[in-house]
Amino acid sequence: MSTFIDLARKRRSVRTFDGQMPDQELIDELKDYASEITNPYGIKVRFEFLDADENKLSSPVLAGEKMYITASVKKQENAEEAYGYSFEMLQMKALELGLGTAWIGGTLPREKFEAAIKLSEDEIMPCVSPLGRPAQKMSIKETLMRKGVKAESRMKMEELFFVRDFAMPLDRTYAVGHGLMDDLEAVRIAPSAVNKQPWRILIEDNKAHFYEKKDKGFATQDYDVQKVDLGIAMYHFEAQLISEGRKPILSTREPNLIVPDQMEYIATYTF
Repeated sequence: MSTFIDLARKRRSVRTFDGQMPDQELIDELKDYASEITNPYGIKVRFEFLDADENKLSSPVLAGEKMYITASVKKQENAEEAYGYSFEMLQMKALELGLGTAWIGGTLPREKFEAAIKLSEDEIMPCVSPLGRPAQKMSIKETLMRKGVKAESRMKMEELFFVRDFAMPLDRTYAVGHGLMDDLEAVRIAPSAVNKQPWRILIEDNKAHFYEKKDKGFATQDYDVQKVDLGIAMYHFEAQLISEGRKPILSTREPNLIVPDQMEYIATYTF
């Protein structure tokens, strides 16, 4: 039986497109899907689909793109996590429809995108994504960029996941034996800013506690992009559990656990 991880394994950041506008029926389907997207925090994420030529939008790391999706959210507690969760849900739907996307944060003329969607002072727009058919061949620029961020590599399971205590790494034997292999692997292969993988998960019985391993270079005055990454990871974990027929429940009640320095509690899934 196909589950979410089968789709997640097909995903890659696409930065070279075929130079054509996506089919209108696919755009319409994505717009309808976007209008129904929710997240565990109940925070509304606003999506806009923008014609690149009409709005004079581009990014130096992309080629051949004709459309962008933007996502914005009002500043509030858990805004970044809700943002990452919801935007990744939309990008995975685009992949299901045969379209390519990529999380683009630092390499874009931010003022132009913010003006195009009329971003208000109480909103943030951490990232945008191109949308289109992937080109048959990656550009040299994209190939070099993927090598630079080691796009094909991920940290080992034992570096990201733990059991009952952060001194006890979780290995494949535990994951398989406790029916969590695909759920944790779906998180491990998720995208993140420059592939930093800032999520850490501590498994305690039937609970998965999510933490952010902070990197000072990623926080801005308006938002923490690594919390966006945590939202992406949460979506991957939850989507895989649901595709297996399980019913994960999210809470934000912090457990009484000893955690390493530079680690911030985010949320807990009971599964």
